[in-house]
Amino acid sequence: MKIKAINGFKDILPDEVAIWQQIETTARDIFRRFGMREIRLPILEKTELFARSIGEATDIVEKEMYTFVDKGITLRPEATASLLRAFIEHGLHVKQPVQRLFTIGPMFRHERPQKGRLRQFHQIDTEIIGAMEPQIDAELMAMGQLLLTELGLTVSLEVNSLGCPKCRPDFRTHLVHYLNERMDGLCEDCKRRTITNPLRVLDCKKRDCKALVQDAPSILDSLCTDCDLHFAAVQKQLELLGVTYKLNRFMVRGLDYYTRTTFEFLTTDLGAQSSVAAGGRYDGLIEQLGGPKNLPGIGFAMGIERLALLMQQKENIAVAVQADIFIAALGDTAIAYSGPLIHQLRKLGLQAAMDYSNRSLKAQMKQAGRTGARFTLIIGEQELEQHEGILRNMQNKKQEPFSLQGTVEQQGNQLNDLITSE
Repeated sequence: MKIKAINGFKDILPDEVAIWQQIETTARDIFRRFGMREIRLPILEKTELFARSIGEATDIVEKEMYTFVDKGITLRPEATASLLRAFIEHGLHVKQPVQRLFTIGPMFRHERPQKGRLRQFHQIDTEIIGAMEPQIDAELMAMGQLLLTELGLTVSLEVNSLGCPKCRPDFRTHLVHYLNERMDGLCEDCKRRTITNPLRVLDCKKRDCKALVQDAPSILDSLCTDCDLHFAAVQKQLELLGVTYKLNRFMVRGLDYYTRTTFEFLTTDLGAQSSVAAGGRYDGLIEQLGGPKNLPGIGFAMGIERLALLMQQKENIAVAVQADIFIAALGDTAIAYSGPLIHQLRKLGLQAAMDYSNRSLKAQMKQAGRTGARFTLIIGEQELEQHEGILRNMQNKKQEPFSLQGTVEQQGNQLNDLITSE
């Protein structure tokens, strides 16, 4: 009986890895332009970290975390809490008042696997810590839009404000009163959330609950003066940067730590799971985790699986290995001769391949085609005797003699010059 991968845990095969590499390379280039620096984090953290940051009444903490109960540790369900733990532990704010950080890696949540959503999934996470200006909020969203644009994806941006601890209690009172009057029509989860975390009712995906909250109070009507001015400035800056957006008064996000600006980048190409990136401001979280007081932060995360799905659908990408040169060695003597030559080509920076199994020329030429090789150098017993191989251009099918005189280094340099000049 074959052993298969665990449900919700997916192998990422070589052709798909090429797409992931394109996503990660583009992201790193964009982040470099914005002064972001990479941080690498462990996948295991103390369970308390996520309970305190995400919120004990959230679905993630209540239902979805992979926790080793006897050890008090958890596989990270998201990156922000881990990143802030590292930021606080190593006193990064002392070295630089404003930190621009990003991390890329796997996260874990026990939920029903579906298209673009797995139990082990991967995220690109970015955070700007120590800056509270509304221009920073707009800059981060503009960075996310630029990344998605350079990946060739078309998405829409939705924004909202969740207020702050000063203005949110008033909104919560209005919302709970509204929900209590409609309690019979809510699903069981939302009935419970009305008591524990009423804002989450606004984010319920069930049709009846979505219909019931269409006329619910908006937090935008309860913002204090500071939050109202901040959100207005964020919108003005987005317009100055040429970033198109729309307001979504029901956007609450699934994590308790968000304050003020929240946002999502959405697509209609992945069915129900339409969010490809989301984030927001968390101005009180650092203090809550034992860090400095009054230190603000904002960030977002992108799901790599969803980005890869979108890129495959849009471009119908079929990635092949692209070798610079394939050496078709015919016979044991030719194989022994070609080994040092192909190693020399690799030392020079070329992607080079060969077959050591002494198959026929026809079979090796087929293999050269499968590697996507630009050139094939044919070396057999006769070529060695005459000190002259055959170099074939795989694009135009032209062949020309190639001298096998001189040292391996000299031959490698000659091939390198020929290939790189094309």
